[in-house]
Amino acid sequence: MTAPDDVLAELRALRAGDLPTHGGRTLAYVYDSALPGLDDLAAQAHALASSVNGLDPTAFPSLLRLENDVVATAARLLGGTPATVGTVTSGGTESCLLAVLAARESRPDLGPASIVLPETAHAAFHKAAHYFGVRVIAVPVDPVTFRADPDAMAAAIADDTVLVVVSAPSYAHGVVDPVTPIAAAAAARGVRCHVDACIGGWILPHADVAPFDFSVPGVTSMSVDLHKYAYCPKGTSVLLHADADLRRPQYFASADWPGYTMLNSTTQSTRSGGPLAAAWAVLRHIGEDGYRDLARRTLASARVIRDGIAEIDGLRVLGEPESTLIAVTATRDDFDVFTVADEMRARKWYVQPQFAYRSSPANLHLTVTAANVGGEAELLADLRDSVRAAADAGPVRVAPEVVAAIGALDPSSLTPQEFAGLLAAAGFGGDAVLPDRMATVNTLLAAASPALRERLLVEFLGTLYS
Repeated sequence: MTAPDDVLAELRALRAGDLPTHGGRTLAYVYDSALPGLDDLAAQAHALASSVNGLDPTAFPSLLRLENDVVATAARLLGGTPATVGTVTSGGTESCLLAVLAARESRPDLGPASIVLPETAHAAFHKAAHYFGVRVIAVPVDPVTFRADPDAMAAAIADDTVLVVVSAPSYAHGVVDPVTPIAAAAAARGVRCHVDACIGGWILPHADVAPFDFSVPGVTSMSVDLHKYAYCPKGTSVLLHADADLRRPQYFASADWPGYTMLNSTTQSTRSGGPLAAAWAVLRHIGEDGYRDLARRTLASARVIRDGIAEIDGLRVLGEPESTLIAVTATRDDFDVFTVADEMRARKWYVQPQFAYRSSPANLHLTVTAANVGGEAELLADLRDSVRAAADAGPVRVAPEVVAAIGALDPSSLTPQEFAGLLAAAGFGGDAVLPDRMATVNTLLAAASPALRERLLVEFLGTLYS
């Protein structure tokens, strides 16, 4: 056996190579409240319930109480009524999956069903459609504001449509779709309307935005993540339904075998009580007033950063973000944003590259959290310096023959040899270790079609996990 101290020391050494999860320098993936002691509280609560199994709430009634408390807190925040019900899930993707599943299962009279969503909706809905055999009707958004077009969304609703999706806000650009007219159009056709508030549900109630929650007639379900702006540990989200009848098709039961009757409220069966207990503890500790203060300070920080970006020569913000997400693109052709991302990484910041899609050019995504409050000037100064350095270096140039070779590849028949050649062209070694600077890799990926990019990244993921 290895001594506990040695095991923990090894784990700490491994973690040292990760992006920082605190301090506001990782502007994607993580959410930092900057509140002292919150991590310790969550860890202790997690430990108290980590061995408890959420599969059977009658065996472990503490988890039933915790889940009902958490759901009630989310429902109060998002305009719920006494009829509103919900489920704690493992994350936003599972919440979105279950919203699609419940909608599909509510119409057993249909054959293959469809869901209508703006093309800016989160990819989790495409994943749900893929898993559950549902057809996606992706509707173009306004090319300038990136908001869903209510008339186009209404026109896309078909006889086999079981769900209409809107975002509050969309991940890519941080804008809130016009929920009221879209929900009304869905209701007029007898179709459910889901508001994906995974990233905004715990912060938009404190922002000056149009109604987006259960106060809007026609909204039948909402997803909101606790591990984002509720600042809970990873692994918790809430899926809310306007009433129990809407939620019922989400449940799964099977008595057609000799064991216990399987009964699941989520896609999981066994569920550790740890994440739920940690989320409950964090919600109780911060409280309504605490979240209001965190949201207001974070929204103010995002405005400072957004306004500061507008003053940096060569950059502009896409759309009119209303929350804490900012997408930044280049206004000149003497540098590219992928190099800016590398320069920011050299300055100990992580900003997330996003590829061009329709009217949305290649850009950098920034998720602002409470940890960024007070650090806006440093972030903006480093971003300005990174643009200058990227302009000095010039845009990434990929040989025309490489671009042509990428364009000629068929995603459905990509061979291991072709994949290995692309890895070599991108500067990877035989072990697929990421290079220090990713601009060339991202430029090559940008030259690929979305289908080819998916295939390449799936192949790369397989290489990593081997």
